[in-house]
Amino acid sequence: MSADGRARARTKMQEAGVAQTAIDVFARFYDLLESGETGAIPESDVEPLRDVPRLVDLDVDPEAARDALAATAVIKLNGGLGTSMGMDRAKSLLRVRGEQTFLDVIAQQVLAARAATGARLPLVLMNSFRTRDDTLAALAAHPDLAVDGLPLDFLQNREPKLRADDLTPVDWPADPDLEWCPPGHGDLYTALHASGTLGRLLDAGFRYATVSNSDNLGAAPQARIAGWFAATGAPFAAEVARRTPADRKGGHLVVRRADGRIVLRETAQTLPEDADAAADISTHPFFNTNNLWLDLRALAAELERTAGVLDLPLIRNDKTVDPTDASSTPVVQIESAMGAAIEVFDGATVLEVDRSRFLPVKTTNDLLVLRSDVYRSTEDHLLVAQVDAPLVDLDPGYYKTIGAFDRRVPVAPSLAAATALRVRGDWTFEEDVVVVGEGVLSDQGAPSRVPAGSSVGPHGIS
Repeated sequence: MSADGRARARTKMQEAGVAQTAIDVFARFYDLLESGETGAIPESDVEPLRDVPRLVDLDVDPEAARDALAATAVIKLNGGLGTSMGMDRAKSLLRVRGEQTFLDVIAQQVLAARAATGARLPLVLMNSFRTRDDTLAALAAHPDLAVDGLPLDFLQNREPKLRADDLTPVDWPADPDLEWCPPGHGDLYTALHASGTLGRLLDAGFRYATVSNSDNLGAAPQARIAGWFAATGAPFAAEVARRTPADRKGGHLVVRRADGRIVLRETAQTLPEDADAAADISTHPFFNTNNLWLDLRALAAELERTAGVLDLPLIRNDKTVDPTDASSTPVVQIESAMGAAIEVFDGATVLEVDRSRFLPVKTTNDLLVLRSDVYRSTEDHLLVAQVDAPLVDLDPGYYKTIGAFDRRVPVAPSLAAATALRVRGDWTFEEDVVVVGEGVLSDQGAPSRVPAGSSVGPHGIS
């Protein structure tokens, strides 16, 4: 049964034109899955990560920093569709600051860093087959981004979703696209290699890469970090930040007892009986920002040694074939995390950064804060928090999707004086609304409006 499933999956990938290296990676993970591997990392096998160097304490020679940045490429993961917010195109095309999208801000950050340092700083996106066309069309608004001889993007691979009952590729005639899934962002290394992008970067004289998610506008290229990374001689580095109660369930870095290597433990790799220990932020204080630094020569050497198949840990993700229909066929998605490569490289290291380098947008709650006056944009197009970001909790029944959110919040209210905003029910915000302290809007049982120029506080509208 499993041998048949493996063969059918390989054939399906070959017929779809998936790169052979990606098929080999999938086959390795399939064998692990079939053998019962889940990728779980028991608490008994790890120790807390301690004694992490801090960005704020670094003393980096400015000239060395500029030299390192001059040898650095910027890679952004851009395969996400924002499906959790009801989107069907690249999340990076969401309006985030005024009329500017994530992609606009990223482009401006790169261009500003070039102007300030003289570095070539190519921007290269890892797109999926669903995000590529719209993204490249949007980049036409930034004609100065292209660097001679280098592509603006490369494609993430795809793989079949597997039936949970027999691990054969699922059939879904109602929407054949749903038979496929991305392999997780651990596919970065396979896609860089198989697309030829890694070789082109090296041939163009680039030694390092800074990698981050396109929905994290805090991860702008920074010369000081580039200089630090180059000076360490490390093949791989991850930016980590201190966990807060809000980060209890996210991926975090730990040290494997067996060999002392730093490893990434994602939520999906945590055993149920270890959930409380893993969520204890005093025991495990650092989470993974998914901002990485790569030595491209070291990566190329490891990929050559392994024929393109890095020894990344498996993540088993149980889903339904149609993520919007819980009654559809149960499937398994084989995934890996790019941050997990920290355990692959001898000498890999970490750097503690502050929250300013971690500004992800996963929900419309996050988007509202980023659109508001909590942040200001600098001349270098960096986002700087003016105040501590308030807790925003919008009624998911009315604000979960971007369309519903934009209709009800066409202009972000002022949140600079807010500690929280909790909204229940169907409220539409007019212009010049100010939230003060802990703003609360209760369900009125019918569509309601927050009038222009009003304030929202603990007792509602005033």
